Amino acid sequence: MKEGTWDYEECWNETIRQFQQELTEQEYQMWFKNINYDKSEKSQIHLSVPSSFYKDQIIRRYSKKIENKIFELLGNKITINFTIKKMFQSTTPPPDSSIQENKKKPNKNKYSFHPQLNKEYTFESFVIGDNNSFAANAALAISRNPGNAYNPCLIYGGVGLGKTHLLQSIGNNAYNINKKITIIYVTAETFINDFILSIKDKTQHIFKSKYRSADILLIDDIHFLQKKTETQEELFHTFNALYDSNKQMVFTCDRPVSELRELTDRLRSRFERGLNVDLQPPNYETRIAILKKKIEEKNIKIPDNVIELICRNVTTNVRDLEKALTKLIAYADLVNKNITLQIAQRQLSDFFSNPMQKNISISVIMRVTADYFGLSFNDLKGKKRTKAIAFPRHVAMYISKELTEYSTTEIGLEFGGRDHTTVMHSCQKIENNMKTDPTLEPTINHLIRTIKEFKISY
Repeated sequence: MKEGTWDYEECWNETIRQFQQELTEQEYQMWFKNINYDKSEKSQIHLSVPSSFYKDQIIRRYSKKIENKIFELLGNKITINFTIKKMFQSTTPPPDSSIQENKKKPNKNKYSFHPQLNKEYTFESFVIGDNNSFAANAALAISRNPGNAYNPCLIYGGVGLGKTHLLQSIGNNAYNINKKITIIYVTAETFINDFILSIKDKTQHIFKSKYRSADILLIDDIHFLQKKTETQEELFHTFNALYDSNKQMVFTCDRPVSELRELTDRLRSRFERGLNVDLQPPNYETRIAILKKKIEEKNIKIPDNVIELICRNVTTNVRDLEKALTKLIAYADLVNKNITLQIAQRQLSDFFSNPMQKNISISVIMRVTADYFGLSFNDLKGKKRTKAIAFPRHVAMYISKELTEYSTTEIGLEFGGRDHTTVMHSCQKIENNMKTDPTLEPTINHLIRTIKEFKISY
């Protein structure tokens, strides 16, 4: 550094290098590769980020860590100032490349999307929180090293939590890295229909050649394969052919594969052979980040107190967050009014009072109930009938009947293979006890609230 000048670019490059070593690859790629060094002053470094969303997230997550790291390197207290400048997508050159180099080659690293996949589904547009960071890290690793990293992989979770987004992000990113790679993305329904058509037209050899020639096979919603015995048989052989050739397979499901009742044991064992990761509903902070990103993409203005109102009341999934936001935007456009807290409360009152809970599974109900009563998940499924276990089991069965659309027969199967009459008896017993025990109904309501918010500690 020359006397009288303040150029901290070399220090910033070293800061970036150290963060790259300390953070996971996904975290580094998601946040730090989108930061560019601009200029320096005596006690300040100016950095640029691509959007206000990134600015808010970087300040909240990393600003103090960055300042501490720079203090360790320089021995001086330096503050960080962030400005917003539009940048290229994830293919932005590394931080130690100059801004001039970035400007000279704007098209060389242009992101390439797979022609059969949704361009909106990329890792850059996927908001990461505590509920999905493991799955997102695994998905990114798979896209960079297909066939070797976590093969096969099953991503499971409720409606609207980002399964399809992650699945297609794998395909888009893998294609961006290597355009010669063969990627096949289908829903389970499409796979079933293709198989049926091949039998009808006697073109099974074409069907097999198509799916077994994939370098990456992505199948969405495999729970629809239940009861499709012949299709399961074909997928089993396709799975073996691809696995033996070190070809990558990724599947999504709305529940753990162990809860798929009408799936053959050998196909279930194939799904369980690799990495199984789950997606949980986003926590409050992540919901805020998701909404802010959506609002930024739509280039609209919504007050922070309205965003907070939505995120406090919509706890289910990303899709429901988007529905609430869409309703507000439509109202503002149609009546030509700015969105205020009062308008939001009035327009979304029905939405808040009847939240969708389609992502609740019996497994979740059992875990929450077991945790509350100080038991294990296996206690509720087991054969023991002591009062300390039987009563919580009755409660969990009752809540399962209240919150899900499963039949009493299906609920009984989940609880260790019990018959439907046992479930009916348990539910009736809880209903009767609530009439005489004033503490029981508040306990059940507490458990229901906890289940709906997915505040699970296990």
